[in-house]
Amino acid sequence: MKKVGILMGSASDLPVVQKAIDTLESFGVPFEVHVYSAHRAPEKVSSFTAGAREAGFGVIIAAAGMAAHLAGAVAANTTLPVIGIPCSSAVLDGMDALLSTVQMPSGIPVATVAVNGAVNAALLAVEMLAIEDKGLQEKLREHREAGFEKMLASGRELEEKYNK
Repeated sequence: MKKVGILMGSASDLPVVQKAIDTLESFGVPFEVHVYSAHRAPEKVSSFTAGAREAGFGVIIAAAGMAAHLAGAVAANTTLPVIGIPCSSAVLDGMDALLSTVQMPSGIPVATVAVNGAVNAALLAVEMLAIEDKGLQEKLREHREAGFEKMLASGRELEEKYNK
């Protein structure tokens, strides 16, 4: 199975990224985590992403806040799918990171999830890997079914409480 690369612009992004890590672990998807700032360590970002395919990666998740150029810098150096997680900060509550991540020039795509949307980033990575992995396809189906059942159960509780 291909690995997922998880890059953070700063170790302070870990509370958000931890949700992606937990989600990938729940699906049994291998991953590596690195802290590589697009601004402070551009050579590390370039080196990692340029060799990512040959190193067994299938998707890269890039999480950053504020001037969140990490996902774009990653996408500029690989043809692997890149998923950007804009992280909120105290200044603009993640709007700056969202715009920095989603506004990519034509030809350098970044799939962008919601601000702090690490679970969806991991699920999107799993979906990408599942294109060629039947086992992951089944795990995704089961995950969706469990979410559906949970929603139905919580709906029944509300209906029983209010619909008398």
